[in-house]
Amino acid sequence: MKVTIFGTGYVGLVTGACLAEMGNHVVCVDIDESKVARLRRGEIPIFEPGLEPIVRRNHANGQLEFTTDAAVAVAHAQIIFIAVGTPPDEDGSADLQYVLSVARSIGQHLDRYAVIVNKSTVPVGTADRVHKAVCDELKARGVEIDVDVASNPEFLKEGDAVEDCLRPDRIVIGTSSARAIGLLRKLYAPFNRSHDRTVVMDVRSAELTKYAANAMLATKISFMNEIANIAERVGADVELVRQGIGSDPRIGYHFIYPGAGYGGSCFPKDVQALERTARTVGYNARLLEAVEAVNHSQKTRLYDFILDHFDGALRGRTIALWGLAFKPNTDDMREASSRRLMEALWEAGARVRAFDPEAREEAQRLYGERSDLVLCDNAYQTLDGADALAIVTEWKAFRSPDFARIRNMLKDPAIFDGRNMYEPAVVEEAGLAYYGIGRGRSVAQPA
Repeated sequence: MKVTIFGTGYVGLVTGACLAEMGNHVVCVDIDESKVARLRRGEIPIFEPGLEPIVRRNHANGQLEFTTDAAVAVAHAQIIFIAVGTPPDEDGSADLQYVLSVARSIGQHLDRYAVIVNKSTVPVGTADRVHKAVCDELKARGVEIDVDVASNPEFLKEGDAVEDCLRPDRIVIGTSSARAIGLLRKLYAPFNRSHDRTVVMDVRSAELTKYAANAMLATKISFMNEIANIAERVGADVELVRQGIGSDPRIGYHFIYPGAGYGGSCFPKDVQALERTARTVGYNARLLEAVEAVNHSQKTRLYDFILDHFDGALRGRTIALWGLAFKPNTDDMREASSRRLMEALWEAGARVRAFDPEAREEAQRLYGERSDLVLCDNAYQTLDGADALAIVTEWKAFRSPDFARIRNMLKDPAIFDGRNMYEPAVVEEAGLAYYGIGRGRSVAQPA
């Protein structure tokens, strides 16, 4: 099938590459000429495991094309995806300017029936606004063309996006048009060979489903961080509590890991946008407000531990930091806990020596050259001249470190474990003070 995707960001590029991998002829369009040129050369602007070979292979065989020409892109396909960003507006609501701009562009060039599919995460009612924007442009041209607008939210996890796209656990299609349902079922048929994963519903329910899914996952994380904060105060170990409740199949183990707060491009933005949507229709979403508030405060936990450990005297200290990305297997630092920690340390007069397997260039782009930030080539290099170590991202490479080496390299041997990667007893036996999330304050003195 012939497919066009507006947007070559995270969602657009992964979706386009995976649809091409299934044998479709996909054209991805973007207004960024340099980005399109890079993609044509096989240069991938984001880090996502498995994405680069799929893009290069399908571009080489002609199944995946990149262009800046909206007219060519619209003329190519009967199914047109909108997969552009919806960043938070000043009030926290989703900014739809890019979505509606694409809709107007489609209306300016469309010359036959098409299904326009919202892949971007958008508030309830956006499909109606997209349909109006397209039809207004058609009317201005004096053209009458049938158009269907559907919602097909993405459920891609950064770090596992290619796998999620190729082997989805559900495919949500929101539309009341039998014609649109037929085309989208045909497009997704290769993804349904073992069993039908398609869930068809009305467009507004589909739009809400995406926000509800992310809000539920964010709620689980904030809930577990609340339990961790209680555990610290009552002398319990939240990791044991996690195992105890996770064994209940009604709860499960997914997304109940306490830590230094969630980040990324989805959870913070989507929880906030859903709460603002509720407010616009006269409902006070108190639970969502609490999820946001807990996560915001949780991002200060590591800094609080560090401040307490050094009795408030951080000026002139150097903190080694393992992990910059908001989660493993990505270079994305949007809303990352590392940023809150580093910025607080800098404000207190401390320096940071940091390492991340993938996010070094992104950190360089965000912060530039500064005397209080050294981006290192490996994890142990961060320990040179450092007072203590903070773990912010749970990369596999950090799971089994040499604690004796860490102890010998740090001036004030202490680990502030923002992801509960290590067992306190093991760390303390190696002569380091240990601070975890919901695991109590360490009183161990380095040997």
